[in-house]
Amino acid sequence: MTTNASPTTTRARTSVLALVGDVVVVLAFAGTGREFHGEGNPILGVLLTAWPFLVGLLVAWALPPVRRSPLRVWPGGVAVWLGTYVIGMILRGATGAGLAVPFLIVAASVLGVAFLGWRAVAWLIRRAARRA
Repeated sequence: MTTNASPTTTRARTSVLALVGDVVVVLAFAGTGREFHGEGNPILGVLLTAWPFLVGLLVAWALPPVRRSPLRVWPGGVAVWLGTYVIGMILRGATGAGLAVPFLIVAASVLGVAFLGWRAVAWLIRRAARRA
């Protein structure tokens, strides 16, 4: 299959899709947590829970390794994971939201598996497509 898209256009599209994928991870994380704890107001509540992590995600996306290789597990995916987690927790703590140890562990684990996992799957798909 041939394409007329320039490398710059392809890179921009890849970056936008990767960023959208990361935003979906954060929103799913917040939504699942709220659902698990039976908290109401699904839309506003999810956004209120997610905002510190979305800020962390945007800060992480400002890092050159993420912008250069948004689909790579290392270093881009790891930078997204750690940036989102650390900044999200700092903002949660600064605003008086909960930072219970079990939440810290679950958040680090779930965000890590999700951010790194979808990138690993994307890598496998791209690798298989190149071989075909």
